[in-house]
Amino acid sequence: MSGLAPLRVAVLMGGCSAEREVSLHTGEQVTTALGERGHSVTSIDTADLGFIERLRTGGFDVAFICLHGRFGEDGTIQGLLEILGLPYVGSGVLASALAMDKIASKHIFAAAGLATPPFLAFTAMPEIEAPIVATLGEKLVVKPVNEGSSVGMSIVHGPAEVLPALELAFRHDGTVLVEAFVAGAEVTVGVLGNDDLEALPTLEVVPEHEFYDYESKYVPGMSRHIIPARVSEAARMECQRVAIEAHRALGCRGMSRADTIVTPEGEVYLLEVNTIPGMTSTSLLPDAARAAGIEFPDLCDRLVALALER
Repeated sequence: MSGLAPLRVAVLMGGCSAEREVSLHTGEQVTTALGERGHSVTSIDTADLGFIERLRTGGFDVAFICLHGRFGEDGTIQGLLEILGLPYVGSGVLASALAMDKIASKHIFAAAGLATPPFLAFTAMPEIEAPIVATLGEKLVVKPVNEGSSVGMSIVHGPAEVLPALELAFRHDGTVLVEAFVAGAEVTVGVLGNDDLEALPTLEVVPEHEFYDYESKYVPGMSRHIIPARVSEAARMECQRVAIEAHRALGCRGMSRADTIVTPEGEVYLLEVNTIPGMTSTSLLPDAARAAGIEFPDLCDRLVALALER
């Protein structure tokens, strides 16, 4: 426990992204948890722009951002809170924007020497799929660059599926990422801290569907979480190292969650970093924290303390 004195906390939730419903669920659980720790908590739905005046005049000590996707995880709400002079949980403007942009973050990962699957980026629909397949192979991952929770994402199994997958992704974003598919265990690692960083235990995700899609993330029973991940001890340590290095490379603060693939040979590929991981009953970061002995209310309290630390 952080031992924080009671604070006035604004929990920002809802919003207008494709992940609104998940954000509302996250916000409700965070509100309850912080209330259990004695804080005075106000839930604020940012879909109504009147929320800005509520933040400006509400006398809050800190904001807990429970907004996923656009206008929450991409640096925009962080910029507003900077202007208002209100401390907030999680990463700042630049780190949030970099992590949300899957192409920008891949360039950062590469510069930091972190392995990530080969990729191509598109700002318009290609006429043919042949050059993509020739460059990256027949099995691919196609996803919008600036969406979360696997919104608009597809696994492609052959050339005939490439263009339909691109069309789906372009419905959600003007830029689309096509990645070579890397087979292996899906392992995620949470990181807590500002300057002194703690990697949480490795968590292996086993979805009921082919990949960890929206339903797998948020519908109870649609995925299993195995802690520690069923990979070698060396691979687990490498996943934790990669998660911390990615957190540092992007300039994250407070918390992050790195998603990786561990191949059967034990190689670790970094897929992406989430700066505002889900905080629902089926979410990964709270499960990993619990395995490290940090119960959910204490996790929320600790994140508030980290926000005030800066």
